[in-house]
Amino acid sequence: MEKTAVIGAGIMGRGIALVYALHGWSVALHDTSGEALEQAKTLIGTDLTLLADEGLISAAECQATLDNITPTASLKEAVGDAGFITEAVPEQLALKWQIFSRIEAHAPATAIIASNTSTLPLSELSRQLAQPERMLITHFFNPAHLVPLVEIVRAENTPEETLTTLLNLLRRAGKTPVVLKKEVPGFIANRLQAAILREALHLVESGVASEQDIDLAVTAGPGFRWSVIGPLETADFGGLDTWQSVMKNLAPELDCTPTTPAVLKEMNRRGELGVKTGQGFYAYPDRQTIADKIRFRNLAFIRLLKQHRQE
Repeated sequence: MEKTAVIGAGIMGRGIALVYALHGWSVALHDTSGEALEQAKTLIGTDLTLLADEGLISAAECQATLDNITPTASLKEAVGDAGFITEAVPEQLALKWQIFSRIEAHAPATAIIASNTSTLPLSELSRQLAQPERMLITHFFNPAHLVPLVEIVRAENTPEETLTTLLNLLRRAGKTPVVLKKEVPGFIANRLQAAILREALHLVESGVASEQDIDLAVTAGPGFRWSVIGPLETADFGGLDTWQSVMKNLAPELDCTPTTPAVLKEMNRRGELGVKTGQGFYAYPDRQTIADKIRFRNLAFIRLLKQHRQE
């Protein structure tokens, strides 16, 4: 298990590779695009430099992490001797099936295979595998090297030994894993995020407040509390009798539209996709603005991570 492979060198793939390399594993990072591999190595270096600047790692650890990552355009070479393999390619089921078929053809029979999917069910992902019981989902969150949470989805026939091995691996990598008891679309965190986003979009459509004030209401209110205690414990502290009254009054008023909110569909129609196009709910006029915002975000996450590690 000292050798791992990450398939896909995009935003999530390179972040996951950084996580394992930082904690001592030898990581083969595979992508069919040489440009993507080159960019991944550069951006991993940038992330490591920021960690070093903030005192989370030393300069020696920074270099050792880079040395632990081997970019390769050959999937066979990447998985050939890997004990643990993470797939992080785009959310296209046919593409993932193709990747898993090739992984099974070249990886050791004992290797654990994980997918970083955020939407696709494990039962569908593993359906064409010869050994579906050795596959799980390990859902990381962007940026993968900073956000502690990893959601794990297991199959009914996943051996307890496999799950235990995976939990130990993730904890050794500094992560906070949670295990779902049953398969459900969106897992835990994305279901909660989608519910909040649906209501936030409803508030935008209704003209209740500006986008900036809606975001601020979350980060300075519930988000501030949730960085320490989750929504269920927050309810405990507030009193479940009080929250019963709150839900009685509010539940009928909350948006429960079963389709994609109109404002989101309209923004997509206009090509306003957020950072990737320079315009979303906020404007991102140039690459430097985006880089500055990412740095600011990551610095804030690093401070939270320091606090998280002290708890």
